[in-house]
Amino acid sequence: MAQNIYDDKAFFDGYAQLSRSVNGLKGAPEWPAICDMLPNMAGFNIADLGCGYGWFCRSAREQGAAQVLGIDLSQKMLNKAREMTEDDAITYQQVDLEHLQLPENTYDLVYSSLTLHYIENLSGLLATVYRSLLPGGYLIFSAEHPIYTAPKQPDWLVDEQGQKSWPINGYQAEGQRVTNWIAEGIVKQHRMIGTYLNMLIKQGFVIAHLNEWGPSTQQIQDSPALDEEKERPMIFLLSAQKPLGK
Repeated sequence: MAQNIYDDKAFFDGYAQLSRSVNGLKGAPEWPAICDMLPNMAGFNIADLGCGYGWFCRSAREQGAAQVLGIDLSQKMLNKAREMTEDDAITYQQVDLEHLQLPENTYDLVYSSLTLHYIENLSGLLATVYRSLLPGGYLIFSAEHPIYTAPKQPDWLVDEQGQKSWPINGYQAEGQRVTNWIAEGIVKQHRMIGTYLNMLIKQGFVIAHLNEWGPSTQQIQDSPALDEEKERPMIFLLSAQKPLGK
């Protein structure tokens, strides 16, 4: 079973203070770039893996999606999502993504935000997602970038002039990383960017777009705290598609 850190009260309370928790999708600086990757969702049947508070589920419905399934391991997250949702076309389920089962040839879009880097059996999950998509269906996700997950002690190095650099070590040593973020002992899975791509290709996906995200000049002007994010990609965004006729 995957680590369920989000049901830890201290972690959940800390996470609730983040901008993306308070302000939803508008509080996620990568959201405009994700919007550029999303298809027209009118009439879509959608699954959101790691739905959290359900922000994307509700947004998809506002953009015309027919049905949305939000899946999360955390009961606390799902309770919050249900409190914030008044829409019979959105369903929430508590499921461990390590053992996810979805009906075949059902979804037009499977979406996931900052979740897949927690999944140990990612190849199994991607196989499930591929089978669940209709021909021509989309998988669009964000995950922590391998440059960010690689160091075993991730933190900025600061020189005498105050210039920040991100240490790159252990990049090719894929596997578990245990870090401290909001709480101690957060378990993540480090994979090279090529591993992500090859997993998708092996399942049969056609990769449409890869964005090694960084903030725009305007975003840095509006939120100076984002300035350090231009020094290395913290996350990447990827769009892939199940070919027609498959």
